[in-house]
Amino acid sequence: MSLLEIVVLALIQGLTEFLPISSSAHLILPSQLLGWQDQGLAFDLILNIGTLAAVLIYFRVEVVNMSVAWVGSLRGQGKTQDSRLAWWIIWSTIPAAVVGFFGKSLVETYLRSGYVIAVTTVIFGLLLWWADAQAKQIKTEYQTGLKGAILIGFAQVLALIPGTSRSGITITAGLMLGLTRSGAARFSFLMSIPIIGMASSYDLLKLILSDEYVDWSALYLGAGISFASALLCIHGFLLLLNKVGMMPFVIYRLLLGGALFYILAMN
Repeated sequence: MSLLEIVVLALIQGLTEFLPISSSAHLILPSQLLGWQDQGLAFDLILNIGTLAAVLIYFRVEVVNMSVAWVGSLRGQGKTQDSRLAWWIIWSTIPAAVVGFFGKSLVETYLRSGYVIAVTTVIFGLLLWWADAQAKQIKTEYQTGLKGAILIGFAQVLALIPGTSRSGITITAGLMLGLTRSGAARFSFLMSIPIIGMASSYDLLKLILSDEYVDWSALYLGAGISFASALLCIHGFLLLLNKVGMMPFVIYRLLLGGALFYILAMN
């Protein structure tokens, strides 16, 4: 991989993992426009680890509080808002984990096409606009509730379809359930921790069992860039969210979807 490929792909991963604009829609662009080859399993793994480290560090206080409270709830020390949130995050992860384990190969075989990505980029962008426009915004992430968490978890299953955007569809579901923009985004980011962790573990196992060559210098650089860009992205997104709303991301998705349709039609 060239230096340009490493930098561009790491930035795409770091920025699009947490913005509601679809990482898969962006990852198709370098290959379509520049003819870049697949970056390999090891590079995918290290980029995921970089984004996982970013969300863990940004939400380190919440993660520690939730972990301590969750262990306390197992020991019969009573329930707190942190232990409830921890349990909701766990329950919200189960649908995507189960469907992803059994259906990932089907998705990659039948749905990983440029036209599917273009269509879902537009459709779920419009759904995000509708949810934001209709949102009551009366609850924080600590008021999500078990039923709400499970519903957001089922929404996350849709992110297995390329172009949907994991953060986009979970934030959309959160808004539809009455969460504030900030509450929906924070719940989405927190629930990304176990799902990214499981995906990274799965990729690590595949890498161990494969004979793929590993370029360690490329991995270190990619991890650093994806970590830094993801950390800045999370901070900036939460800082600006209540000021700008979801409309800029909706417009961007519509333009991106149109660009993908044009590129695919020209090829």
